[in-house]
Amino acid sequence: MTWNPEQYSLFTDHRLRPAIDLLSQVPLHAPSVIYDLGCGTGNVTAILSQHWNEAVVIGIDNSEDMLAKAKRDHPSIEWKTGDIADFAPTSKGNLIFSNAALHWLDDHEKLFPKLLKQLRPGGIMAVQMPNNFSAPSHETLYDIAQSAEWIDRLGSLVRPAPVHNINWYFDLLSPLVEKINIWETTYFQVLNGKDAVLEWTRGTALRPFLAALDGDDVDAFESQYAERLLEAYPVRRDGSTLYPFSRLFIVVQLPEG
Repeated sequence: MTWNPEQYSLFTDHRLRPAIDLLSQVPLHAPSVIYDLGCGTGNVTAILSQHWNEAVVIGIDNSEDMLAKAKRDHPSIEWKTGDIADFAPTSKGNLIFSNAALHWLDDHEKLFPKLLKQLRPGGIMAVQMPNNFSAPSHETLYDIAQSAEWIDRLGSLVRPAPVHNINWYFDLLSPLVEKINIWETTYFQVLNGKDAVLEWTRGTALRPFLAALDGDDVDAFESQYAERLLEAYPVRRDGSTLYPFSRLFIVVQLPEG
């Protein structure tokens, strides 16, 4: 399964806003080493580099296609290929930042404490994850994938919601850190264009399902999905589509020593 940087970038403004909201809650003044995990095309990494221009900022992603665009657009930043699950840098960071990436990984009970161990004393981990898995855009996708027509090819791609609730993360992280700031926001995104929510999911949730299909099956599956999406997210009178999208934010800081 590969990422499509151009498709993902169709809604750059909407995807950047949560990252900026997360950044605004990071209480660091002069970090020396910053890691951006799941950096994608590097737009957020570039913002981190501009915000802390004296720091070494390293973007890490497992998609060569995404990193190729990141390197073209931001050649002055250091980019590395790697899986978040295997993240173990030789130099620990003052800040581990991850915007819309950790929900692709399972077993957060082990992952989050492991990431905290890659921080220096007083270091901060700042995470934003989509938490829209019970929304019609996702429930409809899973429902179609598990229907009689598609279950043999797509049923195995339906996974339990990877993001837990706020209480779960608080209970997991609070014994391990000195400070914790955790919240959830629902963004009422105004999308434009035909089949706007379909276009959004093509860049994210829909990707693995389309990657498992070939030829006419791609069109057939998308057609069924698009029809259901229009029922759930009708086009407004001005031609736009209102797409509520919930996101979970976590900012934690280790003790100084």
